[in-house]
Amino acid sequence: MTKTSFNEGWSVRPWASIFAALGGSRPPALPVTLPHDAVLDLDRDPTNEPEHAYFPGGAFEYSKTIEVPVEWRDKRVSIVFEGIYRDAMVFVNSALAGQRPYGYSSFTVTLDPFLRYGQTNTIRVDARVHNDSRWYSGGGIFRDTHLVVSDLVHMAEDGVVVTTPDVARDVTAVEVAVTIRNDSTATDSVRVDVQLVGPDGIVCAQATAPITILAADGAVTRLRLYVRSPALWGVDHPQLYRAVVTAKREDAVIDERTVVFGIRRLQLDPMNGLRLNGEVVTLRGACIHHDNGILGAATIGRAEERRIELLKAAGFNAIRSSHYPASSSMLDACDRIGMLVIDEAFDMWAQGKSAFDYSLNFTDWWERDIEAMVAKDRNHPSVIMYSIGNEIPETGDPHGSALGRRIAEKVRSLDATRYVTNGINGIVSTLEEVLAATSRESADGVNDVLADDTGVANPMNAAEFVTRRTEESFSVLDVAGMNYGEARYELDRELFPNRVIVGSETFTAQIALGWDLVERLPHVIGDFTWTGFDYLGEVGLGRHAFADDKDTFLGAYPWVAAWCGDLDLTGYRRPQSYYREIVFGLAAGPYIAVLRPSRRERVAQATQWAWTDSTSSWTWDVEAGTVLSVEVYADADEVELLLNGVSLGRKDAGRSVAFRSAFDVPYAHGELVAVAYSHGHEQARSTLRSASGDTILRVSPDRRRVTADHRDLVFVTVELRDAAGTLVTSDDRVLTAEVRGSGVLQGFGSARPSTTEGYRTGTHTTFEGRALAIVRPIGEGPIVLTVSGDELGPVDVEMDAVAAGTAVPM
Repeated sequence: MTKTSFNEGWSVRPWASIFAALGGSRPPALPVTLPHDAVLDLDRDPTNEPEHAYFPGGAFEYSKTIEVPVEWRDKRVSIVFEGIYRDAMVFVNSALAGQRPYGYSSFTVTLDPFLRYGQTNTIRVDARVHNDSRWYSGGGIFRDTHLVVSDLVHMAEDGVVVTTPDVARDVTAVEVAVTIRNDSTATDSVRVDVQLVGPDGIVCAQATAPITILAADGAVTRLRLYVRSPALWGVDHPQLYRAVVTAKREDAVIDERTVVFGIRRLQLDPMNGLRLNGEVVTLRGACIHHDNGILGAATIGRAEERRIELLKAAGFNAIRSSHYPASSSMLDACDRIGMLVIDEAFDMWAQGKSAFDYSLNFTDWWERDIEAMVAKDRNHPSVIMYSIGNEIPETGDPHGSALGRRIAEKVRSLDATRYVTNGINGIVSTLEEVLAATSRESADGVNDVLADDTGVANPMNAAEFVTRRTEESFSVLDVAGMNYGEARYELDRELFPNRVIVGSETFTAQIALGWDLVERLPHVIGDFTWTGFDYLGEVGLGRHAFADDKDTFLGAYPWVAAWCGDLDLTGYRRPQSYYREIVFGLAAGPYIAVLRPSRRERVAQATQWAWTDSTSSWTWDVEAGTVLSVEVYADADEVELLLNGVSLGRKDAGRSVAFRSAFDVPYAHGELVAVAYSHGHEQARSTLRSASGDTILRVSPDRRRVTADHRDLVFVTVELRDAAGTLVTSDDRVLTAEVRGSGVLQGFGSARPSTTEGYRTGTHTTFEGRALAIVRPIGEGPIVLTVSGDELGPVDVEMDAVAAGTAVPM
């Protein structure tokens, strides 16, 4: 079998009916390399939905030609699509060959019945995006594609499954189940060989077995191998093995696969919580949407990897894919880096949340989509739980609970080695009773209730009617996922002593409260904040608004981002990220955050998803003496603030004040210093300095050598600095980025949450001194990025795209 990337050589254009095509009114097709987001190129408009970042929907047609040799007549040929958003229809030589309504499922399209051997064949994919998502979905073939050519007797797609049923420090049993398909008209026998290769690259176990497969049938052989003194996979030491599986007829190899896996043991109980390899692990979790910021929905491998790297560096050890099955690229990165995963299947079941969403297809397709998710996940050691839904209204209804039981049991029938959860929000499950109990006649969506600054939502999750109506839905789960349900944590320890809980979604503003509960209650195994990484759509969810603003619950145009992530759209850490790291006990501080001056003049109203409107800067375009609000985050007894060497006083710090001390400081150009004290002695200090003098353009790539592969990327930080290296946050400039040589500019933008600028034009304004350029290699050779701006630059950055195996981070 050969499995090769099928990402190159595509073109895309707006879909049109055959009548419009005959009339010649179609725009020309543009060449693209997958993964690709067709929506990101469309014009935003205030008449579109804020949930979708004011991008429109659309219908798109992708096409590609392929030469099919005569020799393939005795082969099996197929294409694996890892994800097409949405309502995908796949045509081969104008004949319908396959379809998939759900945008996040991997599926295989068999080409054989439609191919013209010895000729040029055309593959066409239609995708449609409408009012079918509660956030920015993007659209098109946004994940990888693969061309698979195999013999008539071959291993099935996803046909190698590795499990570790008995894990011990001295010896571990590894079972490799191999499914062989025989698409010929004769019974055949082959031999399956398995070699296990350890993290050190040395073969540590091997086995072989013959298998007979009847004509037009399939069969499974299970080989049990034993690894002595295994290197266990964990968050801190993500040791990975490879199972090299070969199918042979006599001495001829007819198929070969390599599967990466890890050896690890999971245990779960309400007394100890979650244990990984015998040690308690508390989930420091981040919910993340599927887009990659200024790249849109395009799931390019290096972008997925970078997100996981940045989240782990910020203190997270777990992610929840919210609310979609994660990409294979992301799971590969989690395996390599050591990030635990809750992989989530659906945002809706049969009851829709948008006018044209997946609920219209759910009844007919959910089993196949569950099968696709589990087949994708089951060899990944990073995946520890499957989530069967998010805030599903049916979970408060007996019929919905019965459906949840069917879904959970379907998952277990496919993979009994992982736990099953569901992100249940008691407010959603019982909304009619919640409205009655809060004396509301209606609400502008569930988020309107959750965001109520009276704090009614969280206590309401502990109401008796919520307990009663959600009991069965929770009972079908291994782990009770609770969205904004902290009020249940202690209550459920008494009501349901065998219930294990995870805070599957929690408010940014309640970091310290939620984590204190996790630390005190062993049956609560972790907390997943909304959200780890900022995302497109649900615009302004974390903003600070004012009474005289004309915004609704979400931000008015031109808001583009949710603005509630610990990391912003470009991957830079916001103040709440540093605060969370201190709450987690991973850092002590001090960290200085300054509220933006424009936010002091009027009283702002913020949702529960908002953090203070602050940034870590002491460069402000305000008059001297203007009073600014300053927060200092520290795990210490006291913190002292000094401005240009003069003490502004000391304040209590640490757990007693939720690790957050507030000061009012008259602005003066110079140096602001925070000093943390414990037991009367200085523990640490941090400093902010005002920028001064000329602004300098600094351009820094994350690597100068990159693999000449379209799945790789170079992320280039663009900053405005003064001569001393201080970030200039108050003098943003319009910059232009251009790429020459063996690369293209894949994206250029900033983290500004409200902007009319796009990310594909090559021109963008910095946001508080920063922007990000993303370069994609298109072949071997030198790449030059040039960045320039008003009275700045140009600055050239040279990179080199080299053959696979020779790229080294520099």
